[in-house]
Amino acid sequence: MHDTASAMIDLLQRPLDERPEALREMLSPLQAVMGPVMGGVDLVQMHTAMGSGFRLDREDARYLPAVRRMRDAGVWERIEESLTAAWERISGAVPGIKHAETVHVVLVLGDPDDDHLTVRSAGYFGLGGIPGAIHLVMWPTETSLQKIGHAAAHELHHNVRYANVAWNPMAVTVGEQVVAEGLAEAFVRELAGDEAMGPWATALSGAGLDSAYEKITADIDVAGMQNLTGYVLGDATARRMGQPTVGLPDFAGYGVGLRIADAHRAATGLTAAQSTALPAREVLRNAGVATSA
Repeated sequence: MHDTASAMIDLLQRPLDERPEALREMLSPLQAVMGPVMGGVDLVQMHTAMGSGFRLDREDARYLPAVRRMRDAGVWERIEESLTAAWERISGAVPGIKHAETVHVVLVLGDPDDDHLTVRSAGYFGLGGIPGAIHLVMWPTETSLQKIGHAAAHELHHNVRYANVAWNPMAVTVGEQVVAEGLAEAFVRELAGDEAMGPWATALSGAGLDSAYEKITADIDVAGMQNLTGYVLGDATARRMGQPTVGLPDFAGYGVGLRIADAHRAATGLTAAQSTALPAREVLRNAGVATSA
């Protein structure tokens, strides 16, 4: 768990022209792991363009108090505690499971004016699908301060999963993506109860969830990462990322994935921790979802 509280407090007191390089240094542990896997992506550019991170091009009197509020609330310590509990649960459930030797965890202040972060995501989200790196973004709100540690546990489930399950951006399917999200949220619930789950898991219910389930399971074999955002995160996020829309609301794939994970768990008696490294086709089959594979 990198001490980005101190790094950001220092960065936000520097002149604007020094901040991009200070952010680059702060993100360097992630860049070393994620950059090669993501085709040489520059994490500073991603932070600025669509990562929901704090702005580098202007002063904002809200930023320093926000970082200090996070620090005073013990956010970094609580994330580390949550990750320790999550790893103990996974490693106990699947002895000998493959994993990155070191997982670098970097928490970055978000942009309070970014709707994807503050409105859709209740002030927090993460990226953890590349073994060895977990990137967390938050703006401190009542919800995000309570739940950022649970988001870290969700991302650790992904991190360990993809040390065991092959992930190819050209071949990955809707099925893999929704199974991964559903299992990760079911895992958070196993660790800390229903109230720990993210807004993405509970965004849909009733007829809306039923409709999304029908759409997503009908297209379960659609492949290629560039085609999947609409199915998992919904049309609004797909448009933001310049990817195809498919007629689904925010976070549709999470609720559908959780339904699939729960059906798999009911059919097999396996926990989400025990299911961390299972192939998606096996989880889908257990849940009664037909695939071409």
